[in-house]
Amino acid sequence: MSLSAELSRKTDRLQQILADMDRIIVAFSAGVDSTVVAKAAFLARGDQAQAVTAVSPSLASGEKEEAIRLAELIGIPHQLVSTSEFATPEYRANASNRCFYCKTELYQILNQAIARHDWQDATVVNGANLDDRGDHRPGMQAAADFEVRSPLIEAGLNKADVRDLARHWDLPIWNKPAHPCLSSRIAYGVEVTEERVGRIDAAERFLREEFDIPELRVRLEPQELARIEVPLDQINRLTTPTALPRVTQKFLELGFQNVTLDLQGFRSGSMNSFLSLEELQIAAHKS
Repeated sequence: MSLSAELSRKTDRLQQILADMDRIIVAFSAGVDSTVVAKAAFLARGDQAQAVTAVSPSLASGEKEEAIRLAELIGIPHQLVSTSEFATPEYRANASNRCFYCKTELYQILNQAIARHDWQDATVVNGANLDDRGDHRPGMQAAADFEVRSPLIEAGLNKADVRDLARHWDLPIWNKPAHPCLSSRIAYGVEVTEERVGRIDAAERFLREEFDIPELRVRLEPQELARIEVPLDQINRLTTPTALPRVTQKFLELGFQNVTLDLQGFRSGSMNSFLSLEELQIAAHKS
């Protein structure tokens, strides 16, 4: 697809921002945002750009493999790094600023790699776009603390722009649904554990594969209650006389104690809707 005049200008601005960096380290999750940044960084700086993907139990099944494939497609050098956010008590406690500790862990590791390889001229960049500024994202504070730059925001690109640019560049994930970390499915205040995120991952994989629903969430509420979110037009797939007992049996086998289907349907970031303004302000202060 061709780009509009406005998006062409934004793309040129994005390329110039990246071209002005000596060496670029892209925090690469294989989502559409960071994939566009990785592509733009490689176009701007070639082998002076490198993508780095954090691998931990909170990464959903298939995302590591997709990151490897996408990096190969783009041509950008790519590294996998193991992160240990589950060893951080504040992360496991799962307050509303949990993401701050996850991103802090990642950016610390990237800074250590920069120092180890004597890349003092390297700039770490992420995939945040303009639309991310209006949501509850403590990870943005961690980025600010480590002087991580957000070239999509600097160039004025929103989510729709990013998808259009990905499509223009023939990136196969231009319409990929968002896949935030598995820990984001766990209700605030419920401890984040490797067992719980593994259980959520298995439940979501079951629903996607068995019922062909690509965009969904399995939320873990207190008392090991699973709350399933699917688009409203997909709810009927899970409510047939044969589907209901299959889903219930599978979820109980995985270790959930109760299973519910959210009649409001899929909503990205729905856990944040339970936070009060006071809690949001406290989270921002603690971060």
